[in-house]
Amino acid sequence: MPGYGSLVPRYGRARRDSSLAVLEGLHPLKHALRFGADILDVACLDRDRLALLCSELAPDVSEQILDRAQLVPAEIFAQLAPLPPPTGVIAIAERPTVDTSAALADPRPAPIVLLEDPRDLGNVGACIRVAAAADAQAVFSIGGHDPWHPDALRGSAGLHYAVPVAPIGESAGQALAETAEHDRPLLVLDPAGEQLDPQALPPRAILAFGTERHGLSAELLSRADARLAIPMRPKVSSLNLATSVAAVLFAWRLSGLGSGRQPQPSSQTSF
Repeated sequence: MPGYGSLVPRYGRARRDSSLAVLEGLHPLKHALRFGADILDVACLDRDRLALLCSELAPDVSEQILDRAQLVPAEIFAQLAPLPPPTGVIAIAERPTVDTSAALADPRPAPIVLLEDPRDLGNVGACIRVAAAADAQAVFSIGGHDPWHPDALRGSAGLHYAVPVAPIGESAGQALAETAEHDRPLLVLDPAGEQLDPQALPPRAILAFGTERHGLSAELLSRADARLAIPMRPKVSSLNLATSVAAVLFAWRLSGLGSGRQPQPSSQTSF
C-alpha cells in the first residue's frame, strides 16, 4: 500500500483506468474476493469496526480483507471517493479480461443480457447483480457508459466478478455484428410484443433491454427474432430496468429450463 500522500491521486487515477476497478464499501470488496478478484489496495477508517463487520457479513473472506487493510486518517479517506462508503472501507482491484467471443460461443443454455444505452449506472449495477444471482451467461452493454464505473460496481455489490461484464460497442450495429456469428436468438423486451412465456424461451438467447424512457433502438427491434412483453397490471406504464431484467431472468430460471440445475435456497438472509 502506498503512503498517505499518494493515496488520493492513486484512487483518482484508478477511477479513470480501464484496467482497474474501485470497490466502494464492504459488500463490493467481499464479493470481488469471493469470485477471485486480484485486490491491489484496501484502505479503511477503523480496523476494529471493519473486523466486526467482516465477522458479521463476510466471515469467509474476513482474513483476506483484514490482512490487506491499511488504516488511513479520516481526512484522507474522505477524499478517496466522491461519497465515502459508510462501511469505512474502499479498495482497488484489477478488472478481469472478458473474452466476449468466448462468452458468446459458450454452449451452455444460459442467456446473455444485453443493455442498450443504459443511463443510470446504479441501475446497470443492479442488473449485473441480478444476472449473477440468476447465473446468466454474461452482461454486455451498448453505448458510452462504462459498465465497470464505480457507481455500477456499488450497485452490483461487486458481483461484476461473478459474471462476465463488458461493453460491446457504441451502437446496436456494432453489437449485432459482434454477436452475428454465434447462433444465438435475439429476444427483445418490448411492451408491444407477445406476452412472455418462460417455457418458450429458447436456450442461449440474447435478451435485449432498453431504457425506461426510450426503449430499444429501431435497429435492434427490426433484427429481433421475437419481441416479448412482461405481463403487467393495466395502467402501470413501465418497470425499472433492473426490475425488468430480474423478472425475465428469474422467469427463465424458475421455469426449470435454467442452467440444468434446480434453484437452491440461500442460507444467507442478506448480501
